[in-house]
Amino acid sequence: MQPFLYRRADDPMALVQILAREESAAGPPTSADTQFIAGGTTIFDLMKLDVMRPKALVDINGVRGLDRIEQSENDVRLGALARMADVAAHPLITSRYPVIAESLALAANPQLRNMATLAGNVLQRTRCTYFRDVSWAACNKRNPGSGCAALGGFNRPHAVLGVSPSCIATYPGDFAQALIALDAVVETWRAGRTRAIAFADLHRLPGDRPDIETILGSDEMILGFRVPAAEWTRRSRFVKVRDRESFEFALASAAVALDVGPEGLVRQARIALGGVATVPWRARDAEALLAGQPVTMETAERAAEAAFAAAQPQKDNAFKILLGRRTLVRALLETSSLEI
Repeated sequence: MQPFLYRRADDPMALVQILAREESAAGPPTSADTQFIAGGTTIFDLMKLDVMRPKALVDINGVRGLDRIEQSENDVRLGALARMADVAAHPLITSRYPVIAESLALAANPQLRNMATLAGNVLQRTRCTYFRDVSWAACNKRNPGSGCAALGGFNRPHAVLGVSPSCIATYPGDFAQALIALDAVVETWRAGRTRAIAFADLHRLPGDRPDIETILGSDEMILGFRVPAAEWTRRSRFVKVRDRESFEFALASAAVALDVGPEGLVRQARIALGGVATVPWRARDAEALLAGQPVTMETAERAAEAAFAAAQPQKDNAFKILLGRRTLVRALLETSSLEI
């Protein structure tokens, strides 16, 4: 690990002063000299591996109010510094937004969930071996323009959706799938100004610049997430398939929320896929096929086929297409049968 400075910001004004004082390299937030830290469950690993080399870490745990869970008539607001374990166990979330609770409860292990924050979770970086091992020079996400070793290497855990000739690294998080399925909004802060971003717009497809992972500025901080209160949030589920039952990332996952009318027909379907894409992935073609239909094995399978119609497998991960379809079918059938 390279030497670094530690700073602590207990309020936004202190944060402005720290950021103004610290020099910051030009480029995306992932390569900025100054990085925010809260739980530290990802960045410390990357610093130990020499993947990230920030010159300064700014501890934002002291900024008040960023850990709150607040309900209003139209939505629920989840603070950026709320811990994953606290949100997963919160009565409002378990009853009104079960897909969020399940996505958080199935992540990592209890110790990490007690430390990790919501904002850090959605911004976590890929677990691609070629990205995390600096002995591999060819990684466009870590070393822009160097190539992608995964394309010709072992790529079983890699993405089949949203890939590019420059990168096939899988987005690792689970919580993000719940947020994108529920049309969440991200609130951010930068130099005294706030803005609201549709969560669906937060992450960038790799294209030819995989190192630019989000649309955030290098000095922009997430304040929280607003999730609308709607008919479909109660009838929601998160299904995760992985190599082992705990402390493992998804090979395939599905976040599903359904608004089902009294006649059993789907009024709105919301579907997001994880473990199979380079970014949190909304399966809108699958949603469209379910509109006005009952959720049966037949309609669920048709939707699953549509969800993976654009998949581009590599030599080791073609199995993810069938696995992803079956995961989505299971999620749809289980969600439609929930007692609300």
